[in-house]
Amino acid sequence: MSKPIVTGLMAYGMSGRIFHAPFLTTNPGFTFKAVVERHEKKAGKKYPDVISYDTVDELLNDDEIELIIVNTPNNTHFDYAVQALNAGKHVFIEKPAAVTVSEVKALYDLGRKLDLKVMVYQNRRYDSGFLSVKEVIESGRLGELMEVHFRLDRYRMAIGAKKFKETAGVPGNGLTYDLGAHLVDNAISIFGRPLSYEKTTAAYRPDSQVDDYFHIHLKYPNQLNVYLTSGLLIAEHTYGFVVHGTLGSFVKMRTDVQEAQLDADMMPTDDGFGIEPEGSDGKLVLMGADGQKTIEWIEAPKGNYNGIFDAVYHTVRENALFPVSEEHVAWQIELLES
Repeated sequence: MSKPIVTGLMAYGMSGRIFHAPFLTTNPGFTFKAVVERHEKKAGKKYPDVISYDTVDELLNDDEIELIIVNTPNNTHFDYAVQALNAGKHVFIEKPAAVTVSEVKALYDLGRKLDLKVMVYQNRRYDSGFLSVKEVIESGRLGELMEVHFRLDRYRMAIGAKKFKETAGVPGNGLTYDLGAHLVDNAISIFGRPLSYEKTTAAYRPDSQVDDYFHIHLKYPNQLNVYLTSGLLIAEHTYGFVVHGTLGSFVKMRTDVQEAQLDADMMPTDDGFGIEPEGSDGKLVLMGADGQKTIEWIEAPKGNYNGIFDAVYHTVRENALFPVSEEHVAWQIELLES
C-alpha cells in the first residue's frame, strides 16, 4: 500500500472510537488526519496527531482529505454524504447508507457523475461467526439448504440516549434500521435478493416510540426460507446462526470478540485480536447415507473488520469492485423501509 488514503472522520462517538479510528491508525492504507468533535475533544487523548475540527464544513474544506467517513446519526447520512461528494471526497458511509431507496440511487448517481466512490460500511460481514457460517454454506456439505436463521439480540430495557434511534418520526429510527441493517446485509451477501419477504415489527419496552423487535422471513428459490430476528428484550441469547440442509445442520452462537476488544482499547494489531475464546466452535451435524450421524466442531476464522478497510483502499486506489455493492445496498434499504 504505497500511498495511504488521507481520511477524515465525521464524529468520534462510539462508532468513531470503536469501529473506525483504531483501523485508520493501524491499517497502512490510511492516514487518519482529522475528526469533527463539536463538544468535548476526546480523540486527541489517544491520537495526538489528529486534528479536531469544530464543524463538518472545516473537515470538508481540508483539501488534503480524500475520504470522508460518514458516521453521524442515520437520518443525516444522505445529506452529509452528498455534501462530502460535492466537496470532492470519496465517502464511506455507516449503515444504513440512507433511509430510502431513492436516496441510495441519488448517492450512487452523484458518485458516478463526480467520479467518486460511494461505499457502505457493513462490518458484520467480517464477524468470526458469519465468516464461519458462510464457509460452511459455501462448502456444500449441508446439501440443498432448506432453512436458515440469523439472530442478533440484546437485553436493554431502558430507552437509549441516542434520540435519532428512539424518537418517533425520525427517519431511520428503531431496531430494524439498526441491527436489521446488519442481518439483512448478511442474508443478501450470501443469498442475493429474495423472491418475496414478510416483516413483523413490535415495540415491547415501556414508553418505546419505535420498534424494538423484528422478524423477517425471506423466501428464495428452491423453497429456501431465511429468517432474520432481533429483539432488545432477549434475556437468554440463543444460536446466532442456524442452518438446516438436506444432508445436515450447522449451529453457532454469536461469539465474535472484536467490538468488546476495541471497546477495551485493544488494537487490531494486538495479539489475540479477533480470535474467539475456546469453546466457541460451531457444531456441524452430518447425516450419512446409512442414517449414521457424525458431528464436527468447526473453529471460526479470525474476525477481521480490517477486511472492509482493505476493500475501501483497493476500491479507491485500484478501482476494485467494493464487496458491498450498490444492488446489495438498494435491496437492503428497500426491505428496511417497507
